[in-house]
Amino acid sequence: MLVALESGFAVAAAFAASALVSGVFARYRGRWALMDLPNHRSLHADATPRSGGIGILAGLFAGAVLAGMSALPGAGWSLSAFFLVAAVSFGDDVYGLPPYARFLVHAIAAALLVFPAGYKLSVIALPGVDLHAPVWLLDGISLLFVIWMVNLYNFMDGLDGLAGGMACFGFGTLALLGALAGAPGYAVAALMVAAATAGFLPTNFPPARLFMGDLGSGSLGFLGALFLLWGDSAGLFPLWLGGMVFSPFIVDATWTVIRRCAEGKKPWQAHREHFYQRLVGLGWSHRRTVLWAYALMLKCSLLAVACFCFTGTGVRGILLGWLAAVYLALIAVIKTMERRRTSR
Repeated sequence: MLVALESGFAVAAAFAASALVSGVFARYRGRWALMDLPNHRSLHADATPRSGGIGILAGLFAGAVLAGMSALPGAGWSLSAFFLVAAVSFGDDVYGLPPYARFLVHAIAAALLVFPAGYKLSVIALPGVDLHAPVWLLDGISLLFVIWMVNLYNFMDGLDGLAGGMACFGFGTLALLGALAGAPGYAVAALMVAAATAGFLPTNFPPARLFMGDLGSGSLGFLGALFLLWGDSAGLFPLWLGGMVFSPFIVDATWTVIRRCAEGKKPWQAHREHFYQRLVGLGWSHRRTVLWAYALMLKCSLLAVACFCFTGTGVRGILLGWLAAVYLALIAVIKTMERRRTSR
């Protein structure tokens, strides 16, 4: 009972601290304000503070102080990796670091998380089958997964309320999966991330008064990789199931990068080709786009929970097929809307 009470206080503290700090930075326009100025890629028209990541991290710190870090495997190494990502992300917010410098730090942080901390795959688990592979290949996949999650979250942080909403749905669902798997420490830790982001979200919901910046998006992307690999390596749920929860971001970012590479474009250059950017370009409002994105996130969360509860290969195959059909339909609908607009 006492442990549950302490956990509840930790989650509440994460939300309250994030809400308080985010509210302050949303109003601050002083000398040290980090302002996001609109450019050709932006979906916003006015200069907006991008200090929201500080609020999210403040919430995480407040929750961690009350809950402790005993449930986190390899806490020293994993926290060191997290702070490396947070530091280079904050440096990018302030100074605008070159891509190679960010990538190098992301790679170092991924190596710390995978090797000394032990967050890595031991098998490639798919519905109904486990694929065994050499250790070097599994370690390589784990490293690339961490680096990709950090960067894709940054790519997807371009619409008011989108990245914050994904964190609330994503980590909230991971908390539920952890509880169902009998891992209360995992569940509380994931819920603290969701709560810290929920405290920030009111200042970021359209029309946003505060952006999370690279500090927020990079940190949340890294935590997404950490929690998904943690769930897999601890035997709570396979990586593919956890990936379903974050599939709105994973599918959008991965499809867009593949599409740009196929067209001979540099994937790291600024663009407006993500699904959400294309919908806004078609005339959808920020609010309408993000609410439809929330509906998709909720569907993915429910499908992931259903796959966890129904372990039959046939049922899981049907659910995964349904989700794949949703994404294929989304791609087709957006293309059709763009063609109709062009032909007018």
